[in-house]
Amino acid sequence: MIEIVRNYHLLYKCTKDILSVIKPTEEDRNKRLGAIEEIVNSIRLVDALTGAAVIPFGSFASNLYAKSGDLDVSVEPLKPFRKRGRKKNGALREVRKALQIKGVSSDVQYIPTARVPVLKYVSNHFGISCDISINNCPGRIKSRVLYWINTLDPRFRDMVLLVKEWAKAQNINDPRNGTMNSYTLCLLVIFHFQTSKPAIFPPMKEIYDVNMNIANGTGGFNEEHLDQMCMENIAKFRRRDTGQRYQTSLSLSYLLADFFDKFCGIATGGFHYDTYTGQLNQSQGDMYRMLTVEDPFARYDDAARTVDVPGLFRIANAFRHARDPHNPAPPSSSRVATAAAPRPARGRAWSASPARPLSARGHRGGAASCARPPRVVTASTAAAPRPSGRLPRVVAVSSAGGGVVARGEADEVASAPPSSHPHPWRGGVARRRPR
Repeated sequence: MIEIVRNYHLLYKCTKDILSVIKPTEEDRNKRLGAIEEIVNSIRLVDALTGAAVIPFGSFASNLYAKSGDLDVSVEPLKPFRKRGRKKNGALREVRKALQIKGVSSDVQYIPTARVPVLKYVSNHFGISCDISINNCPGRIKSRVLYWINTLDPRFRDMVLLVKEWAKAQNINDPRNGTMNSYTLCLLVIFHFQTSKPAIFPPMKEIYDVNMNIANGTGGFNEEHLDQMCMENIAKFRRRDTGQRYQTSLSLSYLLADFFDKFCGIATGGFHYDTYTGQLNQSQGDMYRMLTVEDPFARYDDAARTVDVPGLFRIANAFRHARDPHNPAPPSSSRVATAAAPRPARGRAWSASPARPLSARGHRGGAASCARPPRVVTASTAAAPRPSGRLPRVVAVSSAGGGVVARGEADEVASAPPSSHPHPWRGGVARRRPR
């Protein structure tokens, strides 16, 4: 149910109620672990996967999953298969038969034409929607880095959950019907945190360097090396910017309203949202792409490639309606072109009183802005717990016949003392070099 929210106090209560419904509980986590154990028991019937590891990735591994979220699992054989080959496809078919024999699911869909061949089904016992792929190393790397990004700020996880739930309600979170996938929505939230004033997140390149060699020589990657790199880079960012990031203590409801405000002109063509550099890049060679969200883990790969023209207009209408339910018509000009541009220093006129209107936001008025300043803001910030780090990094098949084995739980990044140094990065609209 969508209601018109007229002030931040009401928005705060709405978001709190929604999160209480969609946030997973310990029981939801145990259901997913049970679904993983079903896969472990099933693949014992597949000779080609003897001793293979069953590793969760996606939103579950990054602790960004909702109560109704699906489960992504990568089966990692002892000897990796080729990216696309008959052996990998044959193994997936054998896994499908094994799942049916074990009674895990009677309807297992095999999709060999997907970018990554996958099995899709719903567990009969746990009711969890599961996707199984083989040797999905890129997906595991993304999930691990997103897990560490999630430890940067407790508001990030709640923002991702709220945005994904909103997108599902608006029917714009369905890549099969020409709209965005959940990964694209997550990248938009990261971009929003990077371009807030002051910046809440650094550019992704300051956390994960795509040129860093983390391969382990067997077709996979060194997870400990990746964790160490992320921990060290996040610790540097905390020491440098914690004081500035928390100086304003923007509430979750304020960040959510500003998210819709920032992307209300998302249908404006020729721009690339680049979380790797934290900038809004202007396209030169491929203007036909009306929406491009660059994948920070595969530079110049479009995470929003599934969005078609009708889907983009549905997305744009949803953002405009969220920004202004009374006037969802397309704006005459868009803030998208100035979302990351430097602005003159201006004071924030906001108060802890829920009745005091916001009078300065840095985008108030001007021909380049399509957004109206929010009416009311509160100074309170919803303090969500940090990710617990309890998610298993590796769930493997024990050759001795032992079920699920969890190895190595991630340590949290401890907060460093605040620093008075300002963040050295300031966004801008940069020209994208031709491919």
